[in-house]
Amino acid sequence: QVQLVESGGASVQAGGSLRLSCAASGHTSSNYCMAWFRQAPGKEREGVAYIKGDGSTSYADSVKGRFTISSDNAKIALYLQMNSLKPEDTAMYYCAAALSFYCPKYASNYYSGQGTQVTVSS
Repeated sequence: QVQLVESGGASVQAGGSLRLSCAASGHTSSNYCMAWFRQAPGKEREGVAYIKGDGSTSYADSVKGRFTISSDNAKIALYLQMNSLKPEDTAMYYCAAALSFYCPKYASNYYSGQGTQVTVSS
């Protein structure tokens, strides 16, 4: 079991920045994949950013160049720096942890937190 608590969500104007944080506890490991997912009303949960067991990162095309995922060495703290925010980034953002080195594609293969709301107004 992994427990995850997100923070940092807020309402901002388009073009603004936010930094989301996540605190992980329980069966954590520096070798596990961690990720950020988001879900907008009426839409499926989608992967936004991933950090593999070796620290390498990958991003959804929609956020590439604007968002940066990072973590501490122990992978008990996860961050998402979001710049140049757009109204279409509005969603509930979830911190997620997978008990594997590689990052599964689907959210159902992760432990997730309760989420933190990000609202971007135009």
